[in-house]
Amino acid sequence: MIQALKKPVSLDEFIDWYPENSELHYELRRGVIIEMPKPRGKHSIVAGNLTFDLGSVIRQAKFPFVIPKECVVRSLDGDSAYEPDIIVLDNTALANESRWEKSSLIENGATIRLIVEVVSTNWRDDYLTKLADYEALGIQEYWIVNYAALGGRRFIGNPKQPTLSIYELIDGEYEVRQFRGSDLTLSPHFQN
Repeated sequence: MIQALKKPVSLDEFIDWYPENSELHYELRRGVIIEMPKPRGKHSIVAGNLTFDLGSVIRQAKFPFVIPKECVVRSLDGDSAYEPDIIVLDNTALANESRWEKSSLIENGATIRLIVEVVSTNWRDDYLTKLADYEALGIQEYWIVNYAALGGRRFIGNPKQPTLSIYELIDGEYEVRQFRGSDLTLSPHFQN
C-alpha cells in the first residue's frame, strides 16, 4: 500500500489553526506544525529574569521598544514561523506589521531589535535552523542562552560550560561573541 504524503501547512493555515489557550507552544517548520512544550523550571526562570533585566534597560534608556509576552516570527520564505523565548520589538515599527494586531505575527526583520532563545533539549534548532532563518530575515541581534551547557562543543566550546552567545548582524552575516562565567556581557544594541 502506498501512503499519501500530507500537504504542507501554509503560514496562513498555521496562524488560523493556532489554539488560543493552549498549554503548549507551536512552531511551523518547513510546513509542518511542531509541538513545543512551554518553558518550565530553570528554563522559565532564566527567560523571566532576562526579560525583566532587558525591560529595565529599555525603560531606563527610554528606548522605544516593547517586549510582548508572546508573538510569532515568520521566516523570510514563509515556510517556518517561530515563537521565541524573548523578543524585543521596535514599537515605532509595529505600524508596518499588518498582521500584528490580529495575529501577533512579525514579518519584517527590521521590527525586531533582539531575539533570545534559551536552550533546551532541541538545541540544534537554536544553533542551526533558527540562527540561519533569523540571519536571513535581517534580525540585528540574536542571543542564545545556554545555561545548562547543552549541545555541541562546536557551539559552546570544550569543556562544555554555560555560555551566552551574542550574534550581531554585520554586513548581512552573523558574527558571534561568547560570554561565560563572570565575563562582562556586552550587547551591541542594549548599552546605555
